Amino acid sequence: MKLLFFSDIHGVPERVERLLEQATLLQPDRMILLGDVLYHGPRNGIPEQYDPVGVATLLNAHKERLLAVRGNCDSEVDQMMLNFPMLAPFSEVLTETQRFFLTHGHLWNAAQLPPVSAGTILVHGHTHIPELRVLPEKIVLFNPGSISLPKKGFPPSFGFFDGGVLTIRRLEDGETLMAYGIA
Repeated sequence: MKLLFFSDIHGVPERVERLLEQATLLQPDRMILLGDVLYHGPRNGIPEQYDPVGVATLLNAHKERLLAVRGNCDSEVDQMMLNFPMLAPFSEVLTETQRFFLTHGHLWNAAQLPPVSAGTILVHGHTHIPELRVLPEKIVLFNPGSISLPKKGFPPSFGFFDGGVLTIRRLEDGETLMAYGIA
C-alpha cells in the first residue's frame, strides 16, 4: 500500500496543485490530510495566494482517495465546504504490517502520546517542521511538515510510505529529505 501524507495547507491552492502533481507521479492508494486545511489561523499571517474556496475545490475533486483528520484551525464551517469528512481528532490506517495513528498533532504528539502500542507509526503535522524518528517508547514519530507554511528553514514538504519505507519529501521536486525503513 502506498500512502501520501500532507498537512497544514492553510488555504493555499498553489501548494495543493503541486502536491497533486507529486501524487500523479507517486500513485498513492490513499492521500492522508493531517489537518489545518482552509483557514490560515490567528497566529499566522495571511499566506500569499490565500484562497480557501480554491483549496476546497481541488481537494473535493480527489475525495475518493482522501482520509482527513481535524486540525486546530479546522471548524464545522470548513467541513461545510468539503465533500469528505475531516472533523475526527484521529483516525487509523492498518496495512498488513503497520499501524498508522493519524492526528493533527495538537492533541497527541511526542510529548503527549496517544494510547497505542510499540511499533505504531504516530503521524501528525501541526508543528510545520518535518520529523522522522523512533521515540523511546518504540513508536515511530512521522511528521511530514507543512506544504504551505514550513518553519525553521525547511522547505514545503510531504510524506510518503511505500514498501515499508517512510520518506519526507520536498514538495517542489519530490526529493527525499529524510527516510526510515520499517523492519
